[in-house]
Amino acid sequence: MNTKQTYKLILIALSLFLMPSLWAQTPSIIQRIRIPIWAQLDAYPELADAQDMEQGEYDYPVKSIREVGPFLISGMVYGWKFSYTPSDKLRGVEEYLEIEEIIDFSFASNLITYAQPWIQNNRLNCWCEYTRSEAEVQNYYLWSSIQNPVTHGRGYGSITEGFDGIKSAAKDALKDAIRSYYRSVIKNKPKEITGQVLIRDIPTIGIVSGQYVINLDFFLECGKIVEYRAF
Repeated sequence: MNTKQTYKLILIALSLFLMPSLWAQTPSIIQRIRIPIWAQLDAYPELADAQDMEQGEYDYPVKSIREVGPFLISGMVYGWKFSYTPSDKLRGVEEYLEIEEIIDFSFASNLITYAQPWIQNNRLNCWCEYTRSEAEVQNYYLWSSIQNPVTHGRGYGSITEGFDGIKSAAKDALKDAIRSYYRSVIKNKPKEITGQVLIRDIPTIGIVSGQYVINLDFFLECGKIVEYRAF
């Protein structure tokens, strides 16, 4: 029996015998982050991964999970900085959002573990786990204890883009959360808004009408609001 067949049997066994207990377990976010992550078993036909005839049966979903996990956990552990420019048709300004990690998470991405995989609905699922350091736990409590507003966003991204589609959906969710909050506190449309966010709860990812949809809850640390000086 080759390696691929062995791996497949292990996954099937896990899907049959571990599934009931998995759903009984509760995701966590503070000391030990534990979130469910999934990826489609097959790459969308337009993606380069779908054209790679040499990759193994599970190479694509494993690669996708290993991209999505660090991206989301980075937003949960250290958060993202953002700069948002609302659209203004009268001024000819297009909407623009730029995000970046507050702290580069690449040094810690190898500390993430991917546990208890199972297959369901043509998806490879697993638990994505990360244990925060004491300093990272205190950072979470600092975000939650300061009077940072809480805001929620939902975003969409194309499934034809693979991981980039999920990243686009997360960016769209952040944009939705920013607009939702600032519309209640700003009277006139600003030139630019800057700030920082930390994902405060378990992200959820699904597919609706051929698009990834992601729901994210944030702590929001308000930065600068730059107003237009004149029309």
